[in-house]
Amino acid sequence: MTRLSVNINKIATLRNSRGADYPNVLQVAKDAERFGAEGITVHPRPDERHIRYQDVYDLRAIVTTEFNIEGNPKESKFVELVLKNKPHQVTLVPDTLGQLTSDHGWDTLQEQNYLKDIIAVFKKAGIRVSIFVDPVEKMVEAAASTGTDRIELYTEMYAKEFAAGQKEKAILPYINAAGLAKKLGMGINAGHDLNSLNLPFLIQSIPYIDEVSIGHALICDALYLGLENTIQLYKRALKITTH
Repeated sequence: MTRLSVNINKIATLRNSRGADYPNVLQVAKDAERFGAEGITVHPRPDERHIRYQDVYDLRAIVTTEFNIEGNPKESKFVELVLKNKPHQVTLVPDTLGQLTSDHGWDTLQEQNYLKDIIAVFKKAGIRVSIFVDPVEKMVEAAASTGTDRIELYTEMYAKEFAAGQKEKAILPYINAAGLAKKLGMGINAGHDLNSLNLPFLIQSIPYIDEVSIGHALICDALYLGLENTIQLYKRALKITTH
């Protein structure tokens, strides 16, 4: 069954907006787990505009489910952060400095040698590695030779086309990419712009997705429904469609 990892970056953004410690990201992580989250995801960036580097150390000490750290490995401080904390999973994202949000996958052909080297560093430390990939079969195929354990399918285009009423068209490249990844022996994660409306069809179409990482939409829903109800809502969306 697909696992739900809750990205708590938005909680840190809210905290940082007032310069204090409310809401407390550690307490939210604990509560998210208590409410049913099967993982906690953070994406620290160099400007620390949401999750701070110290948050990662603090979270590593209290997270009892899977801890997933996303980020750009070309930032040396990120690599150091991951190796010191040894999360269950590191998700490598090709962000540029100052990027608002992740908006594309790795070019696994052009970056093949770099990815092989950096993935080996993390795997040597006993950390499972996932890399952000667009739903393009040649990129998935090249990802397999980097040594990565998983790919994370970048789902923004799926979300956009689903919202436009074109769900069959939206899902097709993801079915093909995921099928190839599975055939090549890689695990499959998915994330970006997933929400309670588009999630069921994604999982119904690709039931062997290992994990979804959801933050923005989940926190938006929680403003109306509460965090516990929202996490349970998302978990039901995953369960209903996998049977």
